[in-house]
Amino acid sequence: MSNELAATYAALILADEGIEITGEKITTLTSAAKVDVEPIWATLLAKALDGKDVKDMLSNVGGGGAPAAGVAAAGGAAGGAAAGGAAAEEEKKEEKAEEKEESDDDMGFGLFD
Repeated sequence: MSNELAATYAALILADEGIEITGEKITTLTSAAKVDVEPIWATLLAKALDGKDVKDMLSNVGGGGAPAAGVAAAGGAAGGAAAGGAAAEEEKKEEKAEEKEESDDDMGFGLFD
């Protein structure tokens, strides 16, 4: 468990310094900390974070969909009743689509029945 955590911390250090996150750099940092991380895990972590803004991901931890709804509501209030109604209608459509997906999943049998 500590090896994975060390690799994650190494990736965070690289992101904080504005350095590109690569498997080699993660391995270098973990080796300097005297933690043995297999290079394949460092490479997989680097590929998982490739093209993502790690700092942005950290600032949105736990945000989920709530901030987007708040922004839509604020925009609707500023834009007038028509814009607010459109945002609310779009939210309702998304909720109905989610409900339909959930009902399609339960077909009365399990994987091992």
